[in-house]
Amino acid sequence: LNPERVSMPDFDIDFCQDRREEVIQYVQKKYGVEQVAQIITFGSLQARAVLRDVGRVLQMPYGQVDRICKMVPANPADPWTVERTMAEVPQFKQMAEDDEAVGQLVEIAKSLEGLYRHASTHAAGIVIGDRPLQDLLPLYRDPRSEMPVTQYNMKWVEPAGLVKFDFLGLKTLTTIQYAVEMVRKRGIELDIDAIPINDAPTYNLYARGDTYGIFQFESGGMRRALMDLKPDRIEDLIAMNALYRPGPMDNIPSFIDRKHGREEVEYPHPALSTVLDETYGIIVYQEQVMQIAQLLSGYSLGEADMLRRAMGKKDKAEMDRQRVRFRDGSAGQNVKEKLADEIFDLLAK
Repeated sequence: LNPERVSMPDFDIDFCQDRREEVIQYVQKKYGVEQVAQIITFGSLQARAVLRDVGRVLQMPYGQVDRICKMVPANPADPWTVERTMAEVPQFKQMAEDDEAVGQLVEIAKSLEGLYRHASTHAAGIVIGDRPLQDLLPLYRDPRSEMPVTQYNMKWVEPAGLVKFDFLGLKTLTTIQYAVEMVRKRGIELDIDAIPINDAPTYNLYARGDTYGIFQFESGGMRRALMDLKPDRIEDLIAMNALYRPGPMDNIPSFIDRKHGREEVEYPHPALSTVLDETYGIIVYQEQVMQIAQLLSGYSLGEADMLRRAMGKKDKAEMDRQRVRFRDGSAGQNVKEKLADEIFDLLAK
């Protein structure tokens, strides 16, 4: 691990969905039942839920409350609050102003929104301690589970001195296991771990977009990108998986054209050729962000990790501080301020 790292890395490990419990039992046996627990999660009152709960307590007609709730736009990526709905949905505001009971409902809901409503167990999170967990933090027993559960949520288990792991049950791995077993019934022993990393038929399959059922490569957009890319090495697949998400996705056409020589490979700065050669001059990975900060701006490993975290969290105040730090450090490497800002913007994408 980076000795200057300020926090533990994320451990996200995928397991066959049907055998996740076996993995947890193994960890309990390996480290001790008293040293392994699941992690609590708290559900907070969102706009629609708080309106329904308050409406029920006020004994308002279900149909009326349901109509009010449906006026709150449903957008999981950008959840609407009651306050925002009042400001931006005229019918909602009008109803609250015209009907005293609805007005009371809205005012009470605004005061309760965001409060924790219930506790449950995180779907994947596991903590492992170097001593009995009861010595480190409070625990409780979820009646639906035989394992103890922390009373600290994901945010606070690490400061308590614990390492958090995400043991994810992945349906795709279960499907692969089923496929291996079905092939075995036909007298064919298939070792999926023995498939060579440079297996040409496998890359041909990706190049045809024939990737239904392949984890993270089966969406229509991804399959079209793969047919354009025509990957022939594992690095291409890794890069495409990293690029195919909001923000970096804009770089996919350029990545493909550079791979096939239709676009010249350019580097933001000549010194970055060693860092960006594998990805055709395009910044794809967080590790590249950290390397660039070290190379161009003299960041230490610890500082580069702080930059990575700030970029991941989109923390504007911290990003503004990091921009000044990056600009000042780059000046010491004879990088002009305008170019330093341009490179920082590329890092922040």
